[in-house]
Amino acid sequence: MTVAATPDSRNRWQRLDRAGGGLGPDLVLYAGSAAFAAVTAAVSTLPPHRAWGAVAAVGYLVATLVAATQLLVRRRRADARLAGTPARWAVTLLTWAGTALLPLLLQSAQRAAGHAHRAQEEVLVVEDSGIRLADHGTPYLTRDAIAALPADERLLGYTPYQPGMALFGLPRAVVDTWWTDARVWFAVATAIVLALAVRTLWPGPATSWTLWPGPATSWTLWPGPATSTDRHQDSSLLLRGVQAATVLPICALTLATGGDDLPVLALCLLALALAATGRAGLAGVAVGLAGALKLLAWPIAVVLIFWGLTRRAGGRVAAGALGLPALALLPALLVDRDALVENVLRFPLGQGLVTSPAQSPFPGHLIATTLPAGRAVAAALLVAAGVAIAVRLVRRPPRTAAATALICGYGLLAAIVLMPSTRFGYLLYPLALAAWAPALAATSSAKEPTPAEVRA
Repeated sequence: MTVAATPDSRNRWQRLDRAGGGLGPDLVLYAGSAAFAAVTAAVSTLPPHRAWGAVAAVGYLVATLVAATQLLVRRRRADARLAGTPARWAVTLLTWAGTALLPLLLQSAQRAAGHAHRAQEEVLVVEDSGIRLADHGTPYLTRDAIAALPADERLLGYTPYQPGMALFGLPRAVVDTWWTDARVWFAVATAIVLALAVRTLWPGPATSWTLWPGPATSWTLWPGPATSTDRHQDSSLLLRGVQAATVLPICALTLATGGDDLPVLALCLLALALAATGRAGLAGVAVGLAGALKLLAWPIAVVLIFWGLTRRAGGRVAAGALGLPALALLPALLVDRDALVENVLRFPLGQGLVTSPAQSPFPGHLIATTLPAGRAVAAALLVAAGVAIAVRLVRRPPRTAAATALICGYGLLAAIVLMPSTRFGYLLYPLALAAWAPALAATSSAKEPTPAEVRA
């Protein structure tokens, strides 16, 4: 199995991304997202999703109209600054604000005012785990404590996350108001980490791009080059990766209604950005922080360690990638080992008092529920996919951050579609990783050092 960001694949992506100066794909993204949000508002059976769709559809529609106007301006060869890459960055950021952050804040405020059904269950679970962490030193309930809950509340008694996730629930232990909603802090963490990732990959020296020059003042959108065509193209690739992690409906919807996956994803993207610029030790720290939040980051940590081995930095990557999750587990292990095992091992493996309701109709779930011995068949396919990826890592470990991102993306996609119980929302990981790879490849070709030059 060959997974690499070859020059040909990068060039094909660049040709697609350059359609209409990048505005063609933007228009398709925003128009398709508007349709998705409108359908969600009309037919979703989940109240938080319907509430998101009603607000996000308007935000995506406005972005669609803006992108269409920019495309028209560009074709008429009018003021290019209105249709250039800096303006596209501005539209992306404003669209994220209107389709993810605004619905999030509205739902948080409505929930604080007593409106029911304005948060998904994971928000409640994270907040309860933060309160338990503050009160008892561990975010987890024991099996006996969960059994003592009413039958319809036992699912919410489980916390199937790593201990670090409870930190996002700590504000709720102080005061019950809109700004202590866990989603607010998921969004803050996501924005900060993504900004760091973008700054790490930003092409060229730190000069400035002017969004709208005037006789007396100018608005600076982001540090970056003003004249290099190649750098503009690379920043456009980076913009596409950012769009996949922000305005893509699966990400915007997740952040506004649940949100726990977005800080994890952002930290993984930051780790890959740091790897692309040769900061092996910091890459390990970033993915280790992600692993301290959620188990889904652990496979990415493993692949990054193999990347580190090709740069003679495997130990530095592993120190953060494995050490930080272990340190996060230690207090919970010391306070109540049985509660930790019940929540982070037994429940995800289907051995809890209740089972996960995650049943998206992917092949693994369909096989497990329709074929004789279907669970065994799905498990065998999942193991086979894992073995294939492991063999690939051993025989041909990834030598670039872009190849690392693609292996992670394909591996997580295989796991998501083959697991008997999974969620549609988990697709945000492989989609964002795949979209991030071209920007990593562009950075790698310009910045990625030789093994001897890899630094902390």
